[in-house]
Amino acid sequence: PFLCWSTEIKYLHKAILQHTGCLTMSFLRTVLNESVIIHPPGFYIIGFQTFPYISVYFIFLAFVYVVTLVFNILLMSIIALDHKLHTPKFMAVINLAVIDVILNTSTIPSMIKAFLFKDNFVPFNLCLLQMYVYYAFASLESFALAVLAYDRLIAICFPLRQNLLNTLPIMSCIVGLTWVYCLGRVAYSTAIMTRLSFCKSVRVFSYFCDYAPVFRLACNDYTLQWSVASASSMANLMGPFSFIVLSYVCIMVTVFRMKSVSSRMKALTTCIEHLILVAAFYIPIFSIFLIGLYVQAIDPDQRVLSLSLASCLPPSINPIVYSLKTKQIRNRALALVWRMKTNP
Repeated sequence: PFLCWSTEIKYLHKAILQHTGCLTMSFLRTVLNESVIIHPPGFYIIGFQTFPYISVYFIFLAFVYVVTLVFNILLMSIIALDHKLHTPKFMAVINLAVIDVILNTSTIPSMIKAFLFKDNFVPFNLCLLQMYVYYAFASLESFALAVLAYDRLIAICFPLRQNLLNTLPIMSCIVGLTWVYCLGRVAYSTAIMTRLSFCKSVRVFSYFCDYAPVFRLACNDYTLQWSVASASSMANLMGPFSFIVLSYVCIMVTVFRMKSVSSRMKALTTCIEHLILVAAFYIPIFSIFLIGLYVQAIDPDQRVLSLSLASCLPPSINPIVYSLKTKQIRNRALALVWRMKTNP
């Protein structure tokens, strides 16, 4: 029946061309794809075509991945083993560390395989899985920074109510809600990719199975996917970022109302590590990802290089910043190193 139906479509198309002379193959493609969804066996990840010595960059990314694993696992171990660190703040820090490890694991090993070992084919289902994991945990990274801003907001602006507004059960609920929201929203975004037919190119110009470069390969209408990508970008980036900005406005107002200069400096010092993480995450994302989505004016190779750096570096920076700037973690790490030296 499919062959007969296809034959009828072809005869219909030929007859219309003979009578009108102005209809193109896009008509046949549209009619066909409304009923039949074409999924290729997989995609070829194409990136870094014009950069010389790109293997050096991937050796650097391998080093970044090792740093991400070692320091985040060390950070999680220190917090888990020290009962004094079982507080809402450090629960939020552990949440960020888990997200960092999974986020870099979803991209860096596959990038090394694709570009360093020249194995750039990704099966279709594995492509969707990578797309889901990356965007789910990139969104969680954004919300994790907002959760840390909430912790600083309560600690500085409402210190007398901290035991009511920011407890371990409350922090657990906040973290759990962010996971449910991000995993569920990105699951829908990934599921609607299966509605697209890919009968054109299967070459993805990115460093992984990126959402927008993949749906732009479709030969049927991808308006829904573009709308979902736009809405998700605004909700998952602008939402947490707006909350962080408002939190620090309230923090600055509270700090400048303090009479003691030492109290002001002490309050601001506790925010430094968080501000470093916010700057490292949001500045590259806003300048590259959103501009590329709406304007599409960035050179493909420059976009791939910049976006890969923007997504891979923060997860390796986060544990180092917290280890160096947080006194409790720093002291615990030094004690652990001293114990290993004295009793190997």
